[in-house]
Amino acid sequence: MPTFEKPSVDADEAQQALRGLAHATRSIKDPQQLYPTLGSVAAAAASMSQSLHQLASFHDGPARRTGWAPGDSAGDSAGARAASYRVSWELHRAGEILRYVSEAISHAQEAEATLVYHRELPDPGPVTGRAAVNGIDL
Repeated sequence: MPTFEKPSVDADEAQQALRGLAHATRSIKDPQQLYPTLGSVAAAAASMSQSLHQLASFHDGPARRTGWAPGDSAGDSAGARAASYRVSWELHRAGEILRYVSEAISHAQEAEATLVYHRELPDPGPVTGRAAVNGIDL
């Protein structure tokens, strides 16, 4: 259950859920589950994109200058600033990549919506009896 307040706990839970999804999608038995699954995966990618941008924004703002950098009590050294900018840059970049991934999955879902799956009826076997003799197949 999401905490909505502890990002590391929620991230761990999301990782476990995605691991379960990876396991569940190894073989698809009901193709009608593809459309809703794609919708949920697209939404998850969009949420992850948002989360990465929000994590990056920690390094964009004043928190970057409050001495959180390891080995730098003042948080003011050029090395600490460079590391903070790099973290921010990489997280924003990953967030944008995931935004594109989410859009691509949404496009795949739109295409999936145009497909119609028919379940094959089981073969009843050979027709025997009076109907078969008269050429009538019921």
